[in-house]
Amino acid sequence: MAKIPHSIQVLIDALADLPSLGPRQASRLAFYLAENGYQKAENLLLALQSLQGNIRACANCYFIHENTDGLCDICRDKSRKQNIIMIVEKETDLISLEQAKNYNGIYLVLGQIPKTGALKDWQKNRIESLKRKIEKELNGKAEEIILGISPTSIGDWNASLLKHELENYSKKITRLGRGLPTGGEIEFADDQTLSGALEGRS
Repeated sequence: MAKIPHSIQVLIDALADLPSLGPRQASRLAFYLAENGYQKAENLLLALQSLQGNIRACANCYFIHENTDGLCDICRDKSRKQNIIMIVEKETDLISLEQAKNYNGIYLVLGQIPKTGALKDWQKNRIESLKRKIEKELNGKAEEIILGISPTSIGDWNASLLKHELENYSKKITRLGRGLPTGGEIEFADDQTLSGALEGRS
């Protein structure tokens, strides 16, 4: 049986830890980088190193940005409705919803929900920070909180928990409309589907 070199196996294991990458895809990527020489790997390494000094999480919504004042471009934009807040799971969900150009509120990036379904402590801390923001800046009540959570079984369960957790902090709590297919993910939906889901929220 052919033995995978140790250095490639280490890279495979690291890549396989990334979301949406299984062992087979990780193996393909690792061998691709090994076969295409130092330059490809060096470019990847430089790109990863640039994340360290330039990227930070927004102090309000936790979206990743490069600004120096602590806030992302969305939270800095005073023309957006500060009293309408959409909770999304991933940064890629936020980007997809922004590309649909049908939403003018602000966000909270919750972080990818674990496969166990239970939120981690740092995710619970983000919900607590949202409550504090609503209490301090919106007199204790948002106009609307939209649960922009993908309609998977785990997503549905967490959406119901979040609705209960936040019901005293908003005049209404809605969920994206079922234009999104059950079991689908927000980041992979097209603009038209996302626009319909926003308009059909309930």
